[in-house]
Amino acid sequence: MAKIIHSMVRVSDLDKSLKFYKEALDLDVAERLDFEGFSLVYLRNDENDMELELTWNEGTESYTHGSGYGHIAVAVDELESEHQKLTHLGYEPADIKEFFRDGQLLAKFFFVQDPDGYKIEFLQRHGRYQ
Repeated sequence: MAKIIHSMVRVSDLDKSLKFYKEALDLDVAERLDFEGFSLVYLRNDENDMELELTWNEGTESYTHGSGYGHIAVAVDELESEHQKLTHLGYEPADIKEFFRDGQLLAKFFFVQDPDGYKIEFLQRHGRYQ
């Protein structure tokens, strides 16, 4: 059986991205591999078995996401406090929204973008979002 171990995003400013992912998601560097012209940095925290790989390529100032990329989602215990924290840090999260199906709350969430414009969905732990 396959096990998902990481997802990769390309970043234009590695230091700025490392700061964002530490402040926004409390992700620490699990391993950093520097090569001539590029770096691979694997991020994780104690909550996660899966890692986020940041790939930085020397000389690349921006990337396009195309029409296929959606978002990364994380589940949190206190959605409102996470929203306030990100607002205080200047990351400009979108408003908190609630999504209902058949009159039942399916999800309570908001989105924020990382320095390269990748969307991250913060979901209140509830139902399938644990």
